[in-house]
Amino acid sequence: MQDNSRIHLSVVIPAYNEEQRLPRTLDDVLSYLANQPYKSEVIVADDGSTDDTAKIVQSRAGGAVPLRLVQHADGRNHGKGAAVRRGMMEATGEYRLFMDADNSTTINHVEQFWPLFNEGYNVVIGSRGLKDSIIPVKQPWYRRLSGNIGNLIIRGLAVPGVHDTQAGFKMFTETCAKDVFPRLTIDRWGFDIEILAVARSLNYRIKEVPIKWVNDPNSKVKASAYLEVFGEVWRVRRNLRSGVYR
Repeated sequence: MQDNSRIHLSVVIPAYNEEQRLPRTLDDVLSYLANQPYKSEVIVADDGSTDDTAKIVQSRAGGAVPLRLVQHADGRNHGKGAAVRRGMMEATGEYRLFMDADNSTTINHVEQFWPLFNEGYNVVIGSRGLKDSIIPVKQPWYRRLSGNIGNLIIRGLAVPGVHDTQAGFKMFTETCAKDVFPRLTIDRWGFDIEILAVARSLNYRIKEVPIKWVNDPNSKVKASAYLEVFGEVWRVRRNLRSGVYR
C-alpha cells in the first residue's frame, strides 16, 4: 500500500550549462507531476554550470511540486555520472528516476514502468534497442555505428543481455538506489554501464522497456565520449572481478 505521506517519485535531472533546453523540460515534468495522484519531487543536479542553469531552477521553485537545486560543494564540473549520483542520493522518493535535461524521453514514460515494479523488478530502464522502440529523429550514421559497436562490447564485457545501457531514462526502487549509487566510481559517460553492472552483481532485477527517444541535434555528447566509455567498460569489468562493488 502506498504511503500517502511520503514522496512517491523523485525525478533527478543532471544539468551542465542547460539554460536553453532545461526550461522546456522542467515545465513539462512539473506539469505532468502536478496532475498525478501521488507526491513527487524534482531535483536538478547542477554539474558546475557557468550559465544561468541555477537561476532557471530557482525561478521555478515554490510551485505545486517541490523543485530543488543541488550542486557540487566545489562548484566544478565533475561529469554526468557524478551529477546523477549526487541527485539520486539527495532524493527521498520510494522510486527514483533520472532523465536527461533535453527531454529526449518524456516523463510520461513512467506510466509503462509502474506495472513492472509491481511485478518485482528493482530497476526499469528505457531502451532504444528494442523492437518497439520509436526513434523519429535518428542520430547521424556514424554515431549509430559507434553506438552499435559499443553496445556489443558492453554486453560482452559488463552487462550481458541489456540492449541499450546508455539511454538517459532509468528508474529504481528506493532500496536499490540506496544500495547501488554509493558504490559507484565512474563520474563521466560510463556511469550508466556501472549502474547496471553493480545492480546486477547485487542481484537486483532489471527490465528494459521500449521508449520513444528523440535525438537532439545539439547533443553535447562528443564522438570522443564513445572511446572514453570503452575504457570505462574495462574498468567496470575489472572492478566486478576484484569485488570492488561488494
